Amino acid sequence: MLGANLPDWTRVDFAGRVIAWQRQHGRHHLPWQKTRNPYWIWLSEIMLQQTQVAAVIPYFERFVARFPTVRDLADAPEDDVLALWSGLGYYARARNLHRAARQIRDQYQGKFPRDAQAIGALPGIGRSTAGAVAVFAYGARMPILDGNVKRVLTRFFGVEGFPGNREIEARLWAGAESLLPGKHIERYTQGLMDLGATLCKRGKALCDICPLAEDCFARRMERVADLPTPGPKKRRPEKFTVMLVVRRHDEVWLEKRPANGIWGGLWGFPEIQNIENAGHEIRRCLGHRAKVDKVLAPLRHGFTHFELHITPVLASIPGRGARKQPLSGFWVPVVEALSGAIPAPVRTLLLALS
Repeated sequence: MLGANLPDWTRVDFAGRVIAWQRQHGRHHLPWQKTRNPYWIWLSEIMLQQTQVAAVIPYFERFVARFPTVRDLADAPEDDVLALWSGLGYYARARNLHRAARQIRDQYQGKFPRDAQAIGALPGIGRSTAGAVAVFAYGARMPILDGNVKRVLTRFFGVEGFPGNREIEARLWAGAESLLPGKHIERYTQGLMDLGATLCKRGKALCDICPLAEDCFARRMERVADLPTPGPKKRRPEKFTVMLVVRRHDEVWLEKRPANGIWGGLWGFPEIQNIENAGHEIRRCLGHRAKVDKVLAPLRHGFTHFELHITPVLASIPGRGARKQPLSGFWVPVVEALSGAIPAPVRTLLLALS
């Protein structure tokens, strides 16, 4: 619940301080700034979900060079979109981005919708992302509430309780709306994002140079480390798989993964549960007898909800004969595979082969 001694969200000039700080100390030279292009703004907001700015910049620049307009993105094959996204992670973002682009092309004649509610109805866009796009593209007076902003608000106003809780989140939305300034909405919104990303950080907060420090509840009560209130701790379950890295001269065998589930729509190695079945599974999938060469060092890959342990098995097929039957896969040179739509562990294994 809200701290009892801080019931009034408008008791200080919160927005004025954020705006003044952003003007002097905020970020001003990111490639998606200083534009009203809703496509660029939307793309940056999706890429920045759960990803640091430094990692996003090169991906953003490659994306807009390859798909300069939302119609270009909509017309592209999904494999091309996923290939360009490869390495950025959370691939559902890329699939939703592509779906949303096609929806904009088909329902809005390729023009990005202006209404925040219509933006929020697109695949992969929640209320906060829709608000950010509406603010930066159209100057709409809308609140945002991403992870960085939640951290700033909970610390400054002393909001107790896990922000993922529906009641707490509703209070934060109401508070965020009440704080909106009458003008300079773009600078205010950018300032909130910048404060959370550069000063009011999850780890060591830089309170000494924060423009809000004087009236910050968490700083005065020495509770910066306690807020936002963490959610209930859950032990991440572990899952295990065996990846069949099958080579034929300078080529490897890749298969497209199902659209749903982890790494949906990406290309990867066939997977089985038991190493003992490796030879049989290779013959079943590829129509070839294979020589199992060795078991490679295990890999571990963390997802949001579980930890995946991968045992790679290296196998080889002599000759260049055709498969006995067409299956959902193909032989591809290792160098070409590295530029395809592949998940991080597959990339790691391919690099070890190249």
